[in-house]
Amino acid sequence: MSNAKQKLIIILNGVSRHKKKFYQQIFPDLSTQYQIDVWETKHAKHAIELGSEATRQRPFGILAAGGDGTLNQVINGVMAVATPSEIPTIGIIPLGTGNDFARMCGIEPNTNSLLSKIKSGGKPTDLGKVVCQSESGESLTRHFINVASLGLGPDVVKRLFKSNRALGPTLTYFKAIAQSFFSYKPEQISVKTEQWSWSGKIRVVAIANGQSFGHSLYVAPDAKADDGLFSTLIAGEVPVLKFLMLLQKIKSKKKINDPLLHYNTCTNLSITSTEKCWIETEGELAGTLPATIEILPLAIKFFR
Repeated sequence: MSNAKQKLIIILNGVSRHKKKFYQQIFPDLSTQYQIDVWETKHAKHAIELGSEATRQRPFGILAAGGDGTLNQVINGVMAVATPSEIPTIGIIPLGTGNDFARMCGIEPNTNSLLSKIKSGGKPTDLGKVVCQSESGESLTRHFINVASLGLGPDVVKRLFKSNRALGPTLTYFKAIAQSFFSYKPEQISVKTEQWSWSGKIRVVAIANGQSFGHSLYVAPDAKADDGLFSTLIAGEVPVLKFLMLLQKIKSKKKINDPLLHYNTCTNLSITSTEKCWIETEGELAGTLPATIEILPLAIKFFR
């Protein structure tokens, strides 16, 4: 009988503040149970390339070691090259700032938590698929596992891309949020689904497979990652100070009863605008409207 260890490929965010912790506390213990290859990202979007290359090697599993953005890139790399029958089981080692999807899955950045999830096997998990446009008008396809958003979210992401990050990742992130919060002008959009429709100006639209994004903003407290449904939250043209108060309430993990907040569910959406509106997926700019967003029920297996 062969005693060969199963192979895991770990795609590590090369600029993670917790890289030292990974190599000192997590990697040694995982290596006692599995054959581990660690591939570090070297530049922006590199995790997409590495996700594709890792998939071609057909490992037992691929783990994104970083935050929600690293996981998003790995998933998009996998989905770019894998046929449905060849998709490896995917997981995350939460080393980011928000770690929203990992928190929903009960995954902690320690080996006991990780090993229990890996050994229990991957669980079928839904994915979101976005078809939108590049700035030049070409069709783009992106996948997400946690939350896609319009409005304030993409505005924050664009500011982060332009920042020099001299303040460090956490302060840079909160500076971008503060700047967007007081300068973002609500955009006019129209949303259509098979069950409902909505039109108006927005502060935020969240299309959620997970429960929270943006570091514990629970936009979909009842969401499940394997029910074949998106949970949606539309925050209309809420005055800035009121919106600030609502955001604090949203952290409570409960739905907020307010006429300017609209909760719903759906399996697909069509979103249009006369303006140039961006979509972000887990902190990564996906593209601009018009867009269609659909759920892919149980499209992957995830260590959770």
